[in-house]
Amino acid sequence: MDTIQKEYLIALDSVSKAVLDRFLKEQNLSLKPDELDQLRELLGRNPSLVELHIFNTMWSEHCSYKSSRAVLKKYLPTKAPHVVLGPGEDAGVIRFFEREGRKYCLVMAHESHNHPSQVLPVEGAATGIGGIVRDVYCMGADVIGVMDPLRFGDPEGPKGARVRDIAWGVVDGIAQYANALGVPNLGGEAAFDSSFDDNCLVNVVALGIVEEADIIRSRAPDSACRDPHDVILIGKPTDASGFGGAAFASERLSENDAVERQEAVQVPDPFLKRVLSEATKSLLDLAKHERIKIGFKDLGAGGISCAVSEMAAAGGVGAFVDFDKVNCAIDNMRAEVIACSETQERYAMIVPTGFSADVLRIYNEDFELPGLYRGAGAFVIGRITKDKRFKISHNGRLVCDADVDAITTGIQYDRAAARKKPAPRGVPKDPEPGIREALLALLASYNISDKSKIYKHYDTEVQGRAVLRPGEADASVSLFLPGEPVGVAAACGGNSRLAAVDPYFGGVWAVIEAARNVACVGGQPLAITDCLNYGDPEDPGVFWEFSEGVRGIGDACRELAISEDKGVPLPVISGNVSFYNQSEKGEPIAPSPIVACAGRVGDVSVCRGMGFKENDSVIVLLGDFHASIGGSEYEALFGIAGESLPPAPDYDMERALHGALVEGIQRMLVLSAHDISHGGLVVTVSEMMQGSDPFTVGCVLSLESGFPGDAPEAHYLFSEYGGVVVEVPGRCWEEYRRVLERHGSTWFEIGQTNRSGGIEVRLPEGKIVLSADEMIRASKGKCERLFG
Repeated sequence: MDTIQKEYLIALDSVSKAVLDRFLKEQNLSLKPDELDQLRELLGRNPSLVELHIFNTMWSEHCSYKSSRAVLKKYLPTKAPHVVLGPGEDAGVIRFFEREGRKYCLVMAHESHNHPSQVLPVEGAATGIGGIVRDVYCMGADVIGVMDPLRFGDPEGPKGARVRDIAWGVVDGIAQYANALGVPNLGGEAAFDSSFDDNCLVNVVALGIVEEADIIRSRAPDSACRDPHDVILIGKPTDASGFGGAAFASERLSENDAVERQEAVQVPDPFLKRVLSEATKSLLDLAKHERIKIGFKDLGAGGISCAVSEMAAAGGVGAFVDFDKVNCAIDNMRAEVIACSETQERYAMIVPTGFSADVLRIYNEDFELPGLYRGAGAFVIGRITKDKRFKISHNGRLVCDADVDAITTGIQYDRAAARKKPAPRGVPKDPEPGIREALLALLASYNISDKSKIYKHYDTEVQGRAVLRPGEADASVSLFLPGEPVGVAAACGGNSRLAAVDPYFGGVWAVIEAARNVACVGGQPLAITDCLNYGDPEDPGVFWEFSEGVRGIGDACRELAISEDKGVPLPVISGNVSFYNQSEKGEPIAPSPIVACAGRVGDVSVCRGMGFKENDSVIVLLGDFHASIGGSEYEALFGIAGESLPPAPDYDMERALHGALVEGIQRMLVLSAHDISHGGLVVTVSEMMQGSDPFTVGCVLSLESGFPGDAPEAHYLFSEYGGVVVEVPGRCWEEYRRVLERHGSTWFEIGQTNRSGGIEVRLPEGKIVLSADEMIRASKGKCERLFG
């Protein structure tokens, strides 16, 4: 069994183009002619069918980052003194808290499951959650929460029925999996735009906690270079679900894929996952006690072939896998399916041979996996080799033999990028609507209306860590360790419409918004992750959008430098690139860089939600007035009649804003805070009024003195770039003014809370008045009906 027998090889060099094209289509292989030539040259022969499928997966955009790797490396800052592990692992890790000499870390991962969720919304979204929590578990961490930034099409457009079904299914899938697993939802976003009619976006984030000394790496341990080590497969029996999933995520989505590519979507089982997680904790405790180093990796994209080859390559070794020892759900499975199937609830471990019996005992006997699910369990399926080859046997014959680094390093493209022509501007309504009419229309829109019906599907209380929950504040806050006041603040940011207007500023403002959200609960931002959702990278216009978005994220992280290590960029510690989000007709989604930010709250007892708390408080705008409505909800509803480009960020102002905001909350000088984003200033204040508790606190906005330019008043009121609105009790106002001055903040005193239960906006030419009931009725409309 030293070489692959000739009859197993595919004669790429002796068939016509037509025959080759037909063969590739029949096999659902997306390798291009130049890639096939490169593969033959690399192997020094024709490939086997198994090798074709392995390289098809490992050289896909999803696994290899062949179009994006150079751009990510060029622009994104990934290092900081508190970063333990950055991009390259299953999840990023930062130092977060030290107690009694023990260092505890926050683990964070960010992925997408867009194509599967468009095809099978419930299963696609559920397995997205399943995959992201496995990425965190594999670091040796306990998962403490998930987030779900989502994008859907127009529920009232030509494809509205399908959009509504997908939106409902995605939310249901997320709830089914996370709730059953016992992982709380920490928040997210849901936005709607017709560009997502054919491609929804399901981005998922998971956070976890691990002691630094207990971190597990997704690589063969150093001892594997010297001593015998086994490859162990753990979990469900391998079936055909998810076969070709990574390649599927790297292709244009066809209108027929809802029927034809369902096999590329995995099948979730959260109850088995829960038992697996408990068994794994027991196994890791034993390994720690015995001081045994192991490698541990989730079987996600690419299945067995990806997990084993990547761990081997990262450890500088090779691997031999015997598919006859793999637990399969059906008899006579094809070798290429066993190699690349993405069956859920599976892990791979590399452990010293002498420890293998303990691994099998814990999973198969102590936790009785075979009795819980037919065919499930832990099985030794191979061994580590020193020759740096990745070999697979099936039915006693060799079917794969390739250099492990060639498989995992992948290939790289230098894609062309060309600035896109600006999108046609909307036709403004003439005359523009009155401010009162516009505010009610904005509050009732899908993107701004109350989304409590979404997060009410989710369990936010499980684990007992919740301090601030979805809907209560701009970021969630969770206790980090029992008995300690320190908390984790987590939030998302991103505006696809803004990125469509200017892709660079789309990246910039995604970082600014996510970081502001964390600061609004008193959190000090420590790190971000990103999920970069774009169309076809082979389209120069799309690749320009992608490159500009990444450049914007990197610039914002460097310029903000708001991490605790002063002057150090906010690090990007994990992330994902999702290309080919467009229809068969070549219509790409709006570029969508989505950022998640995590920060530390020193004492969760001082955290406050976004709702007004008291009468007679001072309402303050931290930041400045802007008139740009480019990429805003106002523009989307009423067209453009002014500045379309977003303002360039004032990073000095942002740093001062963060400092004054976090200090004000920590010293209990600020009662509530809410970032100005979707809908602008007046919508922000309306949401603070609607979030007031235990009674409705109204307010007066005193803007009679006007604005700093000659744009229409509505543009200042509905621009989405101003800053943060804070509520300061009157008794603390003078002291907080001194805080603002010390930080060099830009601020405006814009109003006062009262008992009216409504909003009065005083303007140079008059005033508008809206009752609480009017605004609540408007906000409770569309999303409540969609997800109720």
